[in-house]
Amino acid sequence: MLANLRAALVIARRDYVATVWSRAFILFLLGPLIPILFGMTFGTVGSKMSAPSAPPTIVILASDSEAQALQGVRRRISTILGDEGVPRIEIRPGGNPAHILENDEAAAVVTGLPDRPVLRGVPEVVSRHAALIEWMLSDARRDRALDKAGIVTRPIALKQDFIAAPRHSEQNDRSTLARAGQLLLLFLTMILTGMLLSNMMEEKSSKVIEILAAAVPVDAIFMGKLIAMLGMSLTGIAIWASAAAAALLAFVPVSALEMIAPAVGWPMFIMLSTIYFMASYLLVGALYLGIGAQAGTVREVQTLSMPLTFGQLIVFGFAASAVDQTNGPASIAASLFPWSSPYAMIARAAQQPEIWPHLLAIAWQAATVAMIIRVGANLFRRSVLKSGGAGFWRKLIGRSSRAA
Repeated sequence: MLANLRAALVIARRDYVATVWSRAFILFLLGPLIPILFGMTFGTVGSKMSAPSAPPTIVILASDSEAQALQGVRRRISTILGDEGVPRIEIRPGGNPAHILENDEAAAVVTGLPDRPVLRGVPEVVSRHAALIEWMLSDARRDRALDKAGIVTRPIALKQDFIAAPRHSEQNDRSTLARAGQLLLLFLTMILTGMLLSNMMEEKSSKVIEILAAAVPVDAIFMGKLIAMLGMSLTGIAIWASAAAAALLAFVPVSALEMIAPAVGWPMFIMLSTIYFMASYLLVGALYLGIGAQAGTVREVQTLSMPLTFGQLIVFGFAASAVDQTNGPASIAASLFPWSSPYAMIARAAQQPEIWPHLLAIAWQAATVAMIIRVGANLFRRSVLKSGGAGFWRKLIGRSSRAA
């Protein structure tokens, strides 16, 4: 076992140095800039084409007579300013202001009519529309006074009362974080594992693989190539993450970076995310390496790439569908299925504080990687190198042909 590990590390160092210290690695690092530039371009175009957001709703609690006067003022203001410049006004005979605000029915509520009106709501809505609401209330009082006694009253002094802006619940924020972690994991896994399909092609064509197979076990070759490509991927991710962190600190205010902490805490979440990326890479990469090693031409590799990519998307969809059911049957099934397990467990890390399920999942994923490497190496030894036993299926086919 130790001899195989030493041989795998030698092969890993050879492949890692040959990959990282090549000019192509610079192009590899620049690769993610293309989708980012496309995203920024289409995002800018989409923001210019998108419709303006709906105006906020302000509820005015007023009696029937006040409501009738306010409706008339509202129609006059809409005629002058248009509907786009006026918030949506709802006039109700009564209600609980706290209940209205807490249930996101309105961004602000006017209470205390007719003598001591108060506009209570989120700061941006109250500050922006206080003058308009004060104008409406003053005009409505003037209309009522003229109808009754023919006198003009003084303008109303509207009091402003700010409340904290409503935010989503902690559960919803962590669910969003879980989905973001799954998407990032899918993106990195898909762009970094594809090259493993053709990893053995060059060495098979130049007969180098026969020399390696004569010197070390095939299992060590597979393990070494996986470790090398994983190390190259982690190097690229470290460079991308450093550049992204520098850009955020330089161009984005610190207050805009505040977000809900995952259930396990940020240090543990980052560590688990790194481990689950490694597990996802090794699980998919070992499968890709074993399948790609059977291919004889580049055309066969290209033919295999599409169904394998769709398979990753199906696995991701299976894990993503169970995000909101952390302890449900779908989530447990996604955690047990090896290729969806990293996605399901990274979502659990964002939503649940327990650590022991992650230890079991990591052990299960490591065992699955070892099994895939062993199966892939045996298939490569028998089908490509033509060594080893005939195997169950070849014996079965031979027995059937002799019987015929």
